[in-house]
Amino acid sequence: MSLLNGTLLLVDQDKELKEAISVYLSRLGHQVKTFTSAQEALSEVLDETPPVIIASAELPDMPGTEFLRRVKELSPYSEVIMMGENNDSEVGVKCLELDASDYVHKPIKSEYLNIAIKRAEQRHSNNIKIKNYTEQFESLKNTKIMFQQLFEVVPCYISIQDRNLRLTGANRRFKKDFGDHIGSYCYEIYKYRTEPCRDCPVKDTFEDGQPHYTEEVVTSKSGQQYNVLTTTAPIRDSSGEITQVMEMATDISQIRQLQSNLTSLGLLLSSMSHSIRGFLTSLDGGIYSLESGIKKNDNEQINNASEILKKMIHRIRSMVLDILYYTKERDLHWTNIHVRDFSKDLVSIVKEKAKKHQIEFAYEFDSHMGSFEIDPGSLRSALVNIIENSIDACRDDKNKDERHMVIFKVIVTKKQVIFDITDNGIGMDEETKNNMFTLFFSSKGYRGTGLGLFIANRVLEQHGGSIQVESTMGKGSNFKIALPRELPDRIKNDQSQGNNIIKSEKKDLLPNKTKKK
Repeated sequence: MSLLNGTLLLVDQDKELKEAISVYLSRLGHQVKTFTSAQEALSEVLDETPPVIIASAELPDMPGTEFLRRVKELSPYSEVIMMGENNDSEVGVKCLELDASDYVHKPIKSEYLNIAIKRAEQRHSNNIKIKNYTEQFESLKNTKIMFQQLFEVVPCYISIQDRNLRLTGANRRFKKDFGDHIGSYCYEIYKYRTEPCRDCPVKDTFEDGQPHYTEEVVTSKSGQQYNVLTTTAPIRDSSGEITQVMEMATDISQIRQLQSNLTSLGLLLSSMSHSIRGFLTSLDGGIYSLESGIKKNDNEQINNASEILKKMIHRIRSMVLDILYYTKERDLHWTNIHVRDFSKDLVSIVKEKAKKHQIEFAYEFDSHMGSFEIDPGSLRSALVNIIENSIDACRDDKNKDERHMVIFKVIVTKKQVIFDITDNGIGMDEETKNNMFTLFFSSKGYRGTGLGLFIANRVLEQHGGSIQVESTMGKGSNFKIALPRELPDRIKNDQSQGNNIIKSEKKDLLPNKTKKK
C-alpha cells in the first residue's frame, strides 16, 4: 500500500509506455493520473499539488527540464522523478540541479522505479514536516514576541528568579528603577539585605507550586522607597517541574500615602478622645456648680464655676484648632531657645529610662552654646523618640558581655546644631535602616507602633533639618541630626500667616481683664 496521501501524476508522450507504467503503479496501490503533454500536467499541478510526479525528460510541448522548473515554482513540495535515456547523462545532471528527486533511465527497471518512488515519498513527507514545524515555529515566535512586548510594557515590576533567588530576567520598568542585575540575588536588589527575606513568597511558590501574595517596602537604585503589592507565579518545564518563579510587584505607594494620612488623623483623634472626655466631665461639673450657685445666689461659687467653664471652653477650642491645623500640615510654633537648656531638658527626660534598664547614658556639650530657633515641644518629642530608640537597641541586645552605652553629643557650629546619638546595641540591617522612617514600619514587634520615628523625621524636615543613620548589625548605630540655628526664611514665610491666625484665635479665647487705673 502506498504511503502517499494524494494522486501520483505520470507524464509521458509514449502512450504505450505510459499505460504500462500506470498499470504497474496501480497494482502497487497508487492512484495514478496520466498526461501526454506538459501543459495538461501543469494545470493539474496548479489545482491539486500532487505529492509525486513521474515525468519524461522529453515532452512534446516543452523540454522536461523546463517542466521540472515550472512544477517547482507552482508546487515546491511536489517531488519529481525524471525519466530519460541512458546515454543522456547531461540532462540527468541538469534535472538533479533543478531539484529533481531522482533520474531513472529508460527502459524502466521496476526495482529502480520502486526505490525512486520510496525516496520521493520520504522526501515529500520530510519536507511537509519541515514546513509544518516552520509554521509552528513562526507562530511560537510571533507569540513569544507578543508576550515579550507585554512583559516589557506591563505597568508593574516583573522579575524571574531561580531556586537560589537569583534574577534570571526582568522587564523594562524593573531595570529602570532597580537596575539590570541578572544573576544577582533579589533581596540584594530590592532591599539591600545580605540574606533572604523572612516569609519569602518566591520560596513558598517553589515549595508548594501556588501563587503567594505579600506587601513589601522596596528601595530603588536611586534610594526611592515604594510600597508594592507582590504576586508570585510558578514557571514549569515540559515535565511540569517548577524551574523558575515570576514575581510581579505593583506600586501602591500613592494608595498607602493616602491611607497613612487618613490613619494619622484617626490616630490623632483617638489620642485626644481621652482628653475630650475629661473636658466634657469638667464642663458637666462646671455647669452643675454654676446652676447651684445661681440657685443659692452665691456669687463666689458662680465666679468659680464661670472660670472653670471658660478654661474648659478655651482648651476644647484650642484642641479643635490643633486638629484643623494638623489636617493641613501642622505649623511650627517656633521660638528662640538656648541649646544647652534644651539639651539638658532632653537628658533629664531619657536618663531615667536608661538607668532603669542598666544602660549607661553619657552626654557631652559645652557650657556656652548659644541659641537656635525651634518648636521646643515637637522637636523635644522627636529627639526623645530617637534617643529612646537607641536605648531600646541596647536593651534588646543579649549577645554582648560589655556594658551597653548610649552617648549623646551636642555640637554647635556657626550655622548648625548637630545632635549626635551613638549606641552599641543590636544594630540594623539594610532593610531596617532604609525603612525605619516609613509609617507603621517597626522592628520591635508588638512593642512598636511604627509611628514614632516616622513622626520624628517629619518634625526634623519641618525644621529644615536632616538625619543621617549609620548602623552595623551586632555593633550598634549612630544618628546625626543637623538643624539650622535659624529657621530658613521659606519656613518662616510659609508659616507666618498661620501663626498670626493661631495667635489671633487664642487671643479671642482669653478672658477679658479690666486694667486698674
